[in-house]
Amino acid sequence: MNEILNLNINEMAQTEFDCSCGRHHNFEIHDLAVGPGAIQKLPEFAAPFKDGQILMVYDNNTFKAAGKQARDLLTDAGFNIKELYFDRGSDILIPDESVVGRILQEIEADTKLIIAVGGGSLNDSCKYVTCRTKMPYMIVGTAPSMDGYVSDGAPLMSAGRKISYPAHLAYAVICDTDIMKLAPQELIQAGFGDVVGKITALTDWDLSVKVTGEYRCETTVELVRRALNKCFEKSDQLPQRDGDAINALIEALILTGVAMALVRVSRPASGAEHMLSHYWEMDYIARGLNPIHHGTQVGTATPVIARFFEKLSDILPEGTGQLCPPHEEIEKLLRDAGAPVTPKDIGISKELFHASLMEGYKVRPRYSVLKFAMDNGRLEQIADEITTEIYG
Repeated sequence: MNEILNLNINEMAQTEFDCSCGRHHNFEIHDLAVGPGAIQKLPEFAAPFKDGQILMVYDNNTFKAAGKQARDLLTDAGFNIKELYFDRGSDILIPDESVVGRILQEIEADTKLIIAVGGGSLNDSCKYVTCRTKMPYMIVGTAPSMDGYVSDGAPLMSAGRKISYPAHLAYAVICDTDIMKLAPQELIQAGFGDVVGKITALTDWDLSVKVTGEYRCETTVELVRRALNKCFEKSDQLPQRDGDAINALIEALILTGVAMALVRVSRPASGAEHMLSHYWEMDYIARGLNPIHHGTQVGTATPVIARFFEKLSDILPEGTGQLCPPHEEIEKLLRDAGAPVTPKDIGISKELFHASLMEGYKVRPRYSVLKFAMDNGRLEQIADEITTEIYG
């Protein structure tokens, strides 16, 4: 039981085991390579699809980071490559209907595989398309900016709303640490913010177990906690791009994805802090603005949710409050890693912030501390208090 806790990342592909939680888990990713020089594995991983066309998808930034190298590796090895290049200039690529539709348009009768080269937006878009077309896809990661490389969900924008669609796991995942450690500092900060968000996500999961009886797998909780501890031990070295710190960050993001894949739900990684982030993102996009990086938003939302647990400590189920450290401790983690600390720091207005506290629980049908506060008649009071504490 729980064998996965004894494996390193590159041993986890195709893992299958009976878990102490009572369920049988399997991690269906066929190939996984994380480490320096991992991109060299691409021709080997893609070999089963060499008799057809491979559609490679990247944007102007990810092409420079790894796309050209990935394309040349496959072209030199004799693969039939078709390219889809999104030139977004300095704007953030929004994974919406236009991006998904564009990918669908490029699929041909002999397309056997899609390879996404990039991070969250391209990964989620290709993941969604290939799930609906029953086609395999691979992801070549370019930045340690989010935890979705090995998850089976696809958060996309649809008609102005952020919706997490069920999708499928990648056939193969390549995260070359030599490439990812060169990512812009803002993407490293975003990845760290996404990791910090697991603190309140795990606490939210515990709350739901005790209030609603929701299933929880302690093996996946332990997998995530080990990764967080390792990452936080070195996180103050992230501003200097210390190699060990970057590698620990990448490992934390990947292992959180593994945890999600094992339980087939994003609970190990996503709670009320993600609801606030999605609320802010939808507001920005509705106003025609570039949203802040997802992980950066999640990071600043995490100490906010920690404040909720603190203010509800008198009525929380036994043991839940102790799982979440004080908000000051979380803020210090962010500050020491060079990441933004509060929503105010990233330009979230006081009005938007307060609205997100009041309405964030509506973003997705998942029980959280926001819903707990509402059910107990204290949501508005706490929202007012926290808004005043942060914004004055």
